[in-house]
Amino acid sequence: MFNDIEAVLFDLDGTLIDSAPDLGAAADKMRTDRGLASLPLADYRPMAGAGARGMIGIAFGLTPDDDGFGDLKEEFFANYEACMTERTYAFDGVAELIAQIDRSGLKWGVVTNKSARFTLPLTRRMPLFESAQTIISGDTTPHAKPHPAPLLEAARQLQLHPGRCVYVGDDERDIVAGRAAGMPTVAAAYGYLGALADTRHWKADATIVSPSSLLNLLRMA
Repeated sequence: MFNDIEAVLFDLDGTLIDSAPDLGAAADKMRTDRGLASLPLADYRPMAGAGARGMIGIAFGLTPDDDGFGDLKEEFFANYEACMTERTYAFDGVAELIAQIDRSGLKWGVVTNKSARFTLPLTRRMPLFESAQTIISGDTTPHAKPHPAPLLEAARQLQLHPGRCVYVGDDERDIVAGRAAGMPTVAAAYGYLGALADTRHWKADATIVSPSSLLNLLRMA
């Protein structure tokens, strides 16, 4: 489907890796530390892509506008930093997908809204990312997705025209950012928000229901 593509860029959480168990555990520890009942992972999972905002929202029903949210956010960050690779793993088929991309000679990388405080240690600890040629965090540029700046910075680092990069993500903001950057986009419907949302409304160029489905789009299957 995609012609003249020279690189594949991916969102991180919910697209390449399932970090919901560690994110949920970090938030749930805040509940149990306060004598509150533990919540099941199933409660946290759909909001894992929203980071601290999503996890604190599930754990305590609070938003960033509520008093005390800032302190809770810092506590959540400390908890997550201590456990962020204990239960996190690549989705089924991702390792094979990346191996095929490497064999094909395409470049690949990550563009996430996760801050470098977490992105860099996490990707350094997971062998999956050893061949990634760019990793852009949420604070790498002055703007995070859905602004196109992070994707444009990834293309710049790869020394490619943005139109030669395809972007894959499981949140509507990923598709908005990709389109604004002039990149072909793929919605990952197996991800956190993708599993609950009607991805047809995102206006992505394609939708995949598993990581391996991307190989067909890239004509590598």
